[in-house]
Amino acid sequence: MDGETAEEQEGPVPLPVAPGGPGLGGAPGGRREPKKYAVTDDYKLSKQVLGLGVNGKVLECFHRLTGQKCALKLLYDSPKARQEVDHHWQASGGPHIVRILDVYENMHHGKRCLLIIMECMEGGELFSRIQERGDQAFTEREAAEIMRDIGTAIQFLHSHNIAHRDVKPENLLYTSKEKDAVLKLTDFGFAKETTQNALQTPCYTPYYVAPEVLGPEKYDKSCDMWSLGVIMYILLCGFPPFYSNTGQAISPGMKRRIRLGQYGFPNPEWSEVSEDAKQLIRLLLKTDPTERLTITQFMNHPWINQSMVVPQTPLHTARVLQEDKDHWDEVKEEMTSALATMRVDYDQVKIKDLKTSNNRLLNKRRKKQAGSSSATQGCNNQ
Repeated sequence: MDGETAEEQEGPVPLPVAPGGPGLGGAPGGRREPKKYAVTDDYKLSKQVLGLGVNGKVLECFHRLTGQKCALKLLYDSPKARQEVDHHWQASGGPHIVRILDVYENMHHGKRCLLIIMECMEGGELFSRIQERGDQAFTEREAAEIMRDIGTAIQFLHSHNIAHRDVKPENLLYTSKEKDAVLKLTDFGFAKETTQNALQTPCYTPYYVAPEVLGPEKYDKSCDMWSLGVIMYILLCGFPPFYSNTGQAISPGMKRRIRLGQYGFPNPEWSEVSEDAKQLIRLLLKTDPTERLTITQFMNHPWINQSMVVPQTPLHTARVLQEDKDHWDEVKEEMTSALATMRVDYDQVKIKDLKTSNNRLLNKRRKKQAGSSSATQGCNNQ
């Protein structure tokens, strides 16, 4: 991995881990050195793959003493990997956020790697759970309660100056299959601190990317707010507001529709949905990030903070998700491949595209450099 060389030069960085061992969350923001001994001393590893994160795969494991089933995420050591662990640990212990239980620094296939032990989310993905309901009605009030839970997680992150930047259905998981299961947010592979500078990293996940991410504009926590709007839209009808008509992960037409905020509330799926819900979606899907709701405004919206009086209107969501099951899986596959090719770190983009870039600031700097070199060396024709 690209980061390994840099990491070797910089030397080990203290890694955040949960004080108190397995099952003890500790206070958010706590730090301690990673455990340097073998993870297999404490945990029995399984070959069962639970999921694929942005930066590494997640395996099933069991604590040797307690038998507790956990999830192990393997990341090859790099500054980016350490940043992911750092941000996740700062958030760990927060409401509706998957908890880190332990972190180890081990060698794997001759490479230094970070092993993150997390609570195991056995309930699966948010939309899979709704899809599996069959004839049991999914109501608008339930959608409001789910959005309140997701909003609570984002509110915690934003209050700690962290933007998640990858809020999407695959990263919203239930603790168990039980009725009282808790929905939690995971995968901090693209999380970033938002203090002082606005975020500048182009971070792509088709169907869930905010409009300004598709252009050169800066963006911040409002990126997460736009994602909340897309998730809320899907919860209320079963399909996303923006479509790619070409079969590509993100087509030029879809980019344009996202940037212009072109979406609708078609019947029959939207005919019975409350005006309050539609209004909230409009406020979240604003194309201008300065006009978009903040997380505090979102949490104070009547549809969220008075969810007990939201109508219990049966929605089409479960039926649509079931009928479009093949398409839904396709969307996820497109997103997975797009993550590998499109979500590139801003610095890497600049390094790769430096010679061909038409960036105004870069061109200005080139002219300045050309002027100073011609003044000292005379004119060099190319």
